[in-house]
Amino acid sequence: MDADARLSRLRAQAGRVIQTPLKDLVAADPARAQDFVVRVGPVYANFARQHYDRDALASLFELAEQAGVRQKLRALFDGEKINLTEGRSVLHTALRGDVSSAPVARAAHVQALEARARMRALVDSLAASDVTDIVSVGIGGSDLGPRLAVDALRGARPGRLRVHFLSNVDGHAAQRVLAGLDPRRTAAVLISKTFGTQETLLNGAILRDWLGGTERLYAVSANVERAAEAFAIPPERILPMWDWVGGRYSLWSAVGFPIALAIGMDAFEAMLDGASQMDAHVLNTPLPQNLAAWHALTAIWNRNGLGYSTQAVLAYDERLKLLSNYLQQLVMESLGKSVRTDGSAVSVDTVPVWWGGAGTDTQHSFFQALHQGTSIVPADFIGVVHSDAPYPDNHRALQANLLAQTEAFANGQASDDPHRAYAGGRPSTMILLDALTPQSFGALLALYEHSVYLQSVIWGINAFDQFGVELGKQVASRLLPALAGDARADDPVTRELLAQLR
Repeated sequence: MDADARLSRLRAQAGRVIQTPLKDLVAADPARAQDFVVRVGPVYANFARQHYDRDALASLFELAEQAGVRQKLRALFDGEKINLTEGRSVLHTALRGDVSSAPVARAAHVQALEARARMRALVDSLAASDVTDIVSVGIGGSDLGPRLAVDALRGARPGRLRVHFLSNVDGHAAQRVLAGLDPRRTAAVLISKTFGTQETLLNGAILRDWLGGTERLYAVSANVERAAEAFAIPPERILPMWDWVGGRYSLWSAVGFPIALAIGMDAFEAMLDGASQMDAHVLNTPLPQNLAAWHALTAIWNRNGLGYSTQAVLAYDERLKLLSNYLQQLVMESLGKSVRTDGSAVSVDTVPVWWGGAGTDTQHSFFQALHQGTSIVPADFIGVVHSDAPYPDNHRALQANLLAQTEAFANGQASDDPHRAYAGGRPSTMILLDALTPQSFGALLALYEHSVYLQSVIWGINAFDQFGVELGKQVASRLLPALAGDARADDPVTRELLAQLR
């Protein structure tokens, strides 16, 4: 039975379950509050408010077994070339641990350890210098992961080195980042796998000129020669990247250099350890107790069973406010595919639109639509049990809101006044971190990575290429001469727009 046939059977299950309101499913099976739970180290997840029952769950796990997810997970960890369209292994797991003993994975882990030792030496050198500020220049995976990690883990007070991020090619971004910084006490890290990314090269040139030279420029790249040629950065200040690590999976590599500069190398390695703990769980745990399998199959159920087209991620911790931005790339760039690995068309829906923000701010913006709008939006709610902020009343209020929203989403509230009625039936998953530490943060991100991969296996698509990103870049390169007046655009609408821009 192919993937489409299996998913068609899933829709039949969904048609049965949807007839029972979510709150009635919970009331009829109160034990699900404890049974639909998985804990991995500091990460606890409760799926009791998802709109499925035990029979539907059994069908989901059967679907995963039929899709061969156990074998596919082993292929990922062992370094088989599962990125078929580019003929590459996918070994971000080897950056953070040695869960696999396969020769390819072991060799990759050794390279990662060597790069990590070099990175520690550079962190120590900068910490001992008169540099106070670091500007990290990159875009996409070279920016979103490090930016999120630094914002989440840097603590209440600035560390020895303050790290700033510059990604957008818009010159206003560079202007704002550099305002107030002293070029004599600032260093910059240019992050680009190919060192051909337009945004990074342009912003890197701004930094080079602003710094007055290249003596405080560092780079992270797979193209050492080009980095050295374009910016005269010596090899000892260039950290490596590899083609077996995709950009959106790269914060565990030397792309995490800005993270280590901001929080310290020991904390960075603790983040890797947390991710490796999740790796070991996902690889070695049977599917019915496997957190990544639960998360992935819930996403498949909501997308292909119940037909929901969007997914919210709502972090009830200000330090995780950038998580939704990071997950947009991780999930939508990985799963935004309409072609199977064999080149045939996918006949079912793949990735929903991911979006979100931080509670409680978002309660006063888009929650109205989530509670009373016509579209049902499943949500991941993420909370932190223990806060290290010295304001316990605030933390209790935050947790009360977190609990209230998930309960209200599921149960709703009847009213004789239709304007004050809440239908409920909005499914959600609750993910709780014991505390926001490097370990729990690393485990959380690794959970989402593995969930994405398992969804791709069930859909039969490649989660590790991103050719859709390239087309716009190609057209932009073609239009640059037209903006300068040196060429004529072929498209009539573009010609009109060019006239307005001029």
